[in-house]
Amino acid sequence: MGLVIALAAMLSGCDYWPPALQTQIEQLRSELQTVTMEKTQLQAQMASLSKVKDDLQAQVDDLVRTNRDKSTMIASLQSSVTALQERLAKSSKPVTAKAATAKPASKPGAKPAVKTAHKAPVKKQTLTRSSAPH
Repeated sequence: MGLVIALAAMLSGCDYWPPALQTQIEQLRSELQTVTMEKTQLQAQMASLSKVKDDLQAQVDDLVRTNRDKSTMIASLQSSVTALQERLAKSSKPVTAKAATAKPASKPGAKPAVKTAHKAPVKKQTLTRSSAPH
């Protein structure tokens, strides 16, 4: 008979909760709210950090591209310097006696390789008392 009454009380929806259990439930709800707020803050931080990461990755990509371009330019300049050094070495070889006595052939309309410039002599200025530094 007691079992039937307990079963009937359960099925009828008895709303009695002991005070200690109600306090524990309220504490759990409060903790759940706190954890939910922390989760929201962490998600916002995660989104912010993700945006910063994407911005930094774009900067890294730009720098890698620039580095690659500069490396290509440096390699090109190095090969140019090497080629110029080789040409300089070839042109600075000792001239043979036959080549030194031969008159260089000039092309029609070509300008002479060496020009002499005549400059007017520079006049020295003498300092007078009025123009002397004080």
